[in-house]
Amino acid sequence: MHPKTYRSAAIWGKKRVCRYLASDGALQHLVPQTKALTMNHLREMLDHHAVVYVKPDIGSMGIGVNKLARADVGYTLYATQWRKQVQHTYATLTDCYKAIKRRSSSPMIIQEAVAIDSVGTSELPYDIRAMVQRKPGGPWTCTGFMVKVGAAGRIVTNYYQGGQIWTLNRLWKEKGYDEAIGSSRTEMLKAKALEVAQLLSRKKQGMREMGIDFAFDREGRLWVLEVNSNHPQFHPLKRIDPTAYRRMMSFARAYGRHDAQ
Repeated sequence: MHPKTYRSAAIWGKKRVCRYLASDGALQHLVPQTKALTMNHLREMLDHHAVVYVKPDIGSMGIGVNKLARADVGYTLYATQWRKQVQHTYATLTDCYKAIKRRSSSPMIIQEAVAIDSVGTSELPYDIRAMVQRKPGGPWTCTGFMVKVGAAGRIVTNYYQGGQIWTLNRLWKEKGYDEAIGSSRTEMLKAKALEVAQLLSRKKQGMREMGIDFAFDREGRLWVLEVNSNHPQFHPLKRIDPTAYRRMMSFARAYGRHDAQ
């Protein structure tokens, strides 16, 4: 992690963010079940979920993320290693746990795998980053969105893992939604993003920005997959949505951030 050179506090740790969100009656239904990685917790989670994700409590760019699924015999473990994805089958859950621990000594979390929605004939998974910012002394504002569309066969949607960046309008068109449905979904995302930002900023003073990763599942239910409040990235929008990019930069400059050029 690069040291922050501008004034905006961050909440460190995915597990802590999930705990804060799960403590709120209006937001708890958005949070996948999440536990710290231990052998006992891994066994408990797989007793309730056929597929789970195991990922760094503090991390970015999709690096070090694992997807663990039951197989006909044993378990299949998919893992991102820098920009590659590897796959292994293990006979026992203990073997899976040891393999994950060998790759990383940092704290990890286990999270139920959300069966996220897909787009296009190739059925590519996607999630939606909502950028929420506030100028000093001002209210939280949802300054825009970018859609992360995962590469075929990848367990994460990140741009750095082969994904694409789309605008929200392109997503709605690719999904075949008319203007009314697209507008309704956009407004719902804005409202939920502001609720998340307001809650988390009550837990940590001095926050100025956060990137909230939402996903719809195949049944249309909305989830919060992750909240990044340390250098949330929006620079890919400079080319595909310059209006949103300029709005985000205007807010960012107000609290001293100039590194998203």
